[in-house]
Amino acid sequence: MEKLEQEEVNNAGKKVVYISQFSFYRDLTPSEMGKTICQFGFDHPDAFDETLMKETLTDILAGKIVKIPTYDFKSHTLLKDELITIYPADVVLFEGISVFCFPEVRKLLHMKLFVDMYSDIRFARTGLRDIGERRREWEQPTFYDFCLPTMKFADIIIPRGTGNVVAIDLIVSHIMNFIHGKGGVNCVDSHKVKPIL
Repeated sequence: MEKLEQEEVNNAGKKVVYISQFSFYRDLTPSEMGKTICQFGFDHPDAFDETLMKETLTDILAGKIVKIPTYDFKSHTLLKDELITIYPADVVLFEGISVFCFPEVRKLLHMKLFVDMYSDIRFARTGLRDIGERRREWEQPTFYDFCLPTMKFADIIIPRGTGNVVAIDLIVSHIMNFIHGKGGVNCVDSHKVKPIL
């Protein structure tokens, strides 16, 4: 988003918007709320509302304005009074570690990117994120159970994550070409549908 120079643009004027899968956590049942944070498993695909993801992305493809909730990592709840408005844009970046686990959601993605990272760095970042930022207990990483098997669905695999400047620059260039009408994302006709990556 920095390289696409969209961070300072107001929401209604963005050509590229970013949506996180975190906005699609499902509400926990009372028994799930009673479990420890570690027992629930927030990185498990079952923690997400697949139907809401699909409906939201379908509305975006139809050019509709959508509202998605903000997720509060400290209370582990969706803040349904704090909605993020997503206006129609030329390109939508939809990110999340288990996005590819949902076949109906995968069908809506025009280009599927899998960002891979060295296992030791991935493990350390997950620990710092969950314990430090999100105030969760240590959660057993689910990368090998749910994330890695979905790599086969990717159109592009980006090794070394954000350190892979060449891959990031190529993707940014591809998106810029699409925005400026010099080429579609996955041969999508830009006048008919807006791509979701």
